[in-house]
Amino acid sequence: MSVRRAAAALTAAAAVLSTAATGTASAAPSPSASAAALPPGLYGTGDPTYDGVWRQSLAFLAQRATGYQPADSAVDWLLGQQCADGSFASYRPDPAKPCDGTTLRDSNATAVAVQALGAVRREAADPAKIDAAVKGGLGWLRGVQNKDGGWSYTPGGPSDANSTSIVVSAVAASNTKPGSFTSAEGRTPYDALLALALPCTDEEGPGAFAYQPDKDGKLAANADATAAAVLAGLGKGITAVKAGPAQAPTCTDLDKPTVERAALNGASYLAKALVKNGHLSTPPMPGAADTAEQPDFGNTADAVVALAAAGTSRLAEPSLQWLEQNAEPWARKTGPAAYAQLILAARAMEADPRDFGKKTDLVERLNATGPAPKTPDTSAASTDDEEEPFLGFDLWWIIGIGMVAGVGIGFLVSGRKK
Repeated sequence: MSVRRAAAALTAAAAVLSTAATGTASAAPSPSASAAALPPGLYGTGDPTYDGVWRQSLAFLAQRATGYQPADSAVDWLLGQQCADGSFASYRPDPAKPCDGTTLRDSNATAVAVQALGAVRREAADPAKIDAAVKGGLGWLRGVQNKDGGWSYTPGGPSDANSTSIVVSAVAASNTKPGSFTSAEGRTPYDALLALALPCTDEEGPGAFAYQPDKDGKLAANADATAAAVLAGLGKGITAVKAGPAQAPTCTDLDKPTVERAALNGASYLAKALVKNGHLSTPPMPGAADTAEQPDFGNTADAVVALAAAGTSRLAEPSLQWLEQNAEPWARKTGPAAYAQLILAARAMEADPRDFGKKTDLVERLNATGPAPKTPDTSAASTDDEEEPFLGFDLWWIIGIGMVAGVGIGFLVSGRKK
């Protein structure tokens, strides 16, 4: 899983525990099954408590992007994770038990599951069941939209760029314009994203997006949030490929801001952030013995996709090369979501994920983390910007980047358990 996603989930669990003490909420979720007792159909062998649905969904998207159809048992596992109200939690160890007040429903898990199920629908054993699951997921997301037009990781919290961006992906994938997905107050997801965009005049993060305002309302640049928001603002997701024509990333403040211009400003920020080392870094966790910043493989992969989608792939080439040279041990250790991110970064740059760094077949390694997928379907592996539509689903819509930051952490650390 991703430690950054774990941080978000742990923060949500802590909030539930805190409010439980005052009688306003229920207890945190029960521990998941041990790795030895993982349910059949699930990808990865790590503890799925905080990322089971996430890693499963990313695996599906990467498989479909490379022409594979997940095994029916894998699809059934994901379908079985959905609550009756259409939502998904990060992981439900006992799907037979109905969701209740102790279930930590998760906008990110719900959005990515909706997209993953849409991607596998064409060759699924029961398309009608998937249609119902997708409709239910989108309905739940609409019901928990915040007044400002955005979404939080769990319902009721303040909007953040990562959660809002991944839900934008799910809405767009349903063939609905995100700008028409409005709150009761008439605010759109783009209103929420623009409120988190830093101006080009900001000294520390010109053009970047913040995860959330701090307690004083100040915005701080966050590369993870920026990569997610760039894709959402451009109407694309993590399975997007190179956009043309090529352009230089520039930061320009308009008198009347637009989400498209804000997205390009974000791409400018990411390009500058990658120049120093060829990768993004994450600060040490509080109390860690090692106080040095660590390479952030997942966020770097996400940034590569964002730059490619913004038409600035030339500036992402050194970062892709860095990933090819350094990321394989990270992916091997952390599992399916990591392999999926690398596959999608390679695909965005028109590189071969089966010969990553001239030595690693990422597709083979991803497929080996779960039930064997069905025979490759070469007609399903798209090299264009979009996959085949499913009931209006634009299948490249997904924000894996959108690995959500925990409140108070800013950068969501990408050392995934996924």
